[in-house]
Amino acid sequence: MEPQREWLEKDYYAVLGVSKTASSKEISKAYRTLARQYHPDTNQGDAEAEERFKEISAAYEVIGDDQSRKKYDEFRRLGGAGFGGFNPQPGQGPDLGDLSDLLGGLFGGRGGNRGFGGFGPMPGMDLQAKLTLTFEEAVSGVTKSVRLTSDALRGPVEVNVRIPAGVSNGQRIRVPGKGAPSDSGGDPGDLLVTITIESHSQFEREGTNLLIDVPITYPEAVLGADVKVPTLSGSTVTVRIPPGTASGKVFRIRGRGVQSGPSTGDLLVTVIVHVPSEVGTTERELIERLADVTEAAPRGIEV
Repeated sequence: MEPQREWLEKDYYAVLGVSKTASSKEISKAYRTLARQYHPDTNQGDAEAEERFKEISAAYEVIGDDQSRKKYDEFRRLGGAGFGGFNPQPGQGPDLGDLSDLLGGLFGGRGGNRGFGGFGPMPGMDLQAKLTLTFEEAVSGVTKSVRLTSDALRGPVEVNVRIPAGVSNGQRIRVPGKGAPSDSGGDPGDLLVTITIESHSQFEREGTNLLIDVPITYPEAVLGADVKVPTLSGSTVTVRIPPGTASGKVFRIRGRGVQSGPSTGDLLVTVIVHVPSEVGTTERELIERLADVTEAAPRGIEV
């Protein structure tokens, strides 16, 4: 197929599985993933995989370079504007001017290890690692080192991994270029770090919200009170408990949760009315006196 015709008939973005607005980094990442999957070295004797690899390489040869991508986009835009074919009659369709100026000699190739539509160097393998964080480290973010001992490396390697604030349990962090090197001169693979977060003695997480249970006494629930509540940073905030608060009531303190990107969650405080398992003599007498004057609870049960 002639290069000009192929540019109009081949959607290279679709070939690589990316959108037309994809960044250069996204295009490169998609190419590396597909090239690793269809490379002839890992699909020996598979003619279909070989053709797919050629198609992937041809696509990346064009839209993997900013200058050629710009020409490709412009050529397809003008070619689809009204030509309907490749031999428009004079006066029909837009004037492309000198087509060779538009293509800029691109079809001679960019050089390097990868010929147009030919085999390119195979990227290195992605490596896997695990990292355990404390609850506080996951919330605030941290940089930690991971020791890699894969056979694909030339000995043990220490890699610093920057963990963003608000990372979730089980989330995978991708560290570009820190995987195994390529044996054929291609880009190195990436390092994929799976995060495990330790539990906390007081707090739990629900997305970007922090959750905490706070015990209150029966008098505080009935009469109301100002209760100090701990935060993850070590400070305290005061929550006003209104009179007649039921056990299990949730109070929301905005902006005291987990910061993840531009947003910050809330601190959700659940008050639990504390019922002592044992009481002293004086407390028992007072509770018994209270019971004598307390109206029966509206249980909705007829006896």
